[in-house]
Amino acid sequence: MTRPGGTWQNWGRSATVKPASVERPRSPEGVQRAVRAAIAHNLPIKAVGAGHSFTGIAVAPGVLLELDDMQGLVSVDAEQSRVTLFAGTRLHRIPRLLAPHGLAMQNLGDIDRQSIAGAISTGTHGTGAGFGGLATQVVAATLITGDGEFLRVSETENAELLPAVALGLGALGILVEVTLQCVPAFVMHAIDEPAPLDEVLETLDERVAASDHFEFYWFPHTEVALTKRQTRLPESAPRRPLPKLGRWIDESLLSNGVYRVVCAAGQIAPVITPPFSRLAVKLTGDREYIDRSHTVLTQSRTVRFREMEYALPAENIAPAFREVQALIRRRGWKIEFPIEVRFAASDDLWLSTAHGRASGYIAVHRYWRADPTEYFEAVEQICLEHGGRPHWGKLHTLDAARLRERYPRFDDFTALRDRLDPARRFANRYLDRVLGE
Repeated sequence: MTRPGGTWQNWGRSATVKPASVERPRSPEGVQRAVRAAIAHNLPIKAVGAGHSFTGIAVAPGVLLELDDMQGLVSVDAEQSRVTLFAGTRLHRIPRLLAPHGLAMQNLGDIDRQSIAGAISTGTHGTGAGFGGLATQVVAATLITGDGEFLRVSETENAELLPAVALGLGALGILVEVTLQCVPAFVMHAIDEPAPLDEVLETLDERVAASDHFEFYWFPHTEVALTKRQTRLPESAPRRPLPKLGRWIDESLLSNGVYRVVCAAGQIAPVITPPFSRLAVKLTGDREYIDRSHTVLTQSRTVRFREMEYALPAENIAPAFREVQALIRRRGWKIEFPIEVRFAASDDLWLSTAHGRASGYIAVHRYWRADPTEYFEAVEQICLEHGGRPHWGKLHTLDAARLRERYPRFDDFTALRDRLDPARRFANRYLDRVLGE
């Protein structure tokens, strides 16, 4: 929570702002009043969620709207398996809200601290070649536009706008309600196991196709990929969750506690990073269990980091990854965070990173106290050469001119922005850079 007169900063500590004022509306009408007041005082206004974007997409130099008091279910359509949520609802709270209705979200990303509005607006995604990002689950939304009016977008109201509003970067208005297409609750059979990296890259297409959800991590300075594959099962399937002690050792003690100490120490003595990485792949990433979908899909990450992620045509992942691998070896960098590779289905959302093509994602990270610039920009160049599109909520250097070349509906989106927010009430420096002023 941002105190009046205080400073807001995101989780990765890569964006900071001291807003002119802070508002905490408790209802859609409260958001409308705040927008109208900002218009009257000629101030820009933006909503923030959990601050999990690494870019400045949520920075609010004028009026900052914190939607923490706008969480929970608005309504449930049991017949169509749809739920409407207040925009500030945190992802990690949604499973409990859906459970009494026998429903679940179709897919999730690996972090669930974000608000639903922030997650869909930045293109948050999980993994699985048959599943789109979170925004593809949106079937309706209500927002406040730049003139302070409500706009309802659904399959029957302003339907032509849904592919833009579902993933709108916060540039088209302030979301107050979001309706999701859910699925019957399900469990997942998860197998995490190490495999030789070269073997994984050579058989990547087959591995992706063989599982409902597939991803892998690679710690630089090793020759091992930590693979994760998951199969969806009916809710009635017997659960076999991880033992509490074993899970705590893997996810809290090793992956967060010990890892935090090693990352910090690696800033002083980088030489310790390669041997720790080799030890990490021996101690983690080898387990099998069956549990509820949200428990399998998400994980706790408390070690602070910064991230860049690019979406590439799925067929370009292996060659691009090999180039990144060679780059790290050639430069002699001691990279403490693993590289993550995931997949998503093609969709038709105007600014989706998977628009019009089956996509794979390469995500690179650095500990938050390390300068990621040289590493990220070198990896970014490789991704661009392979047709990459940057994740909107993660660090990148592209501007509107370069992004327009990569999105067939880019001009349609900016034209809609001109219509819904002609005075740029919802603009900030990041949106000016990626969408144009």
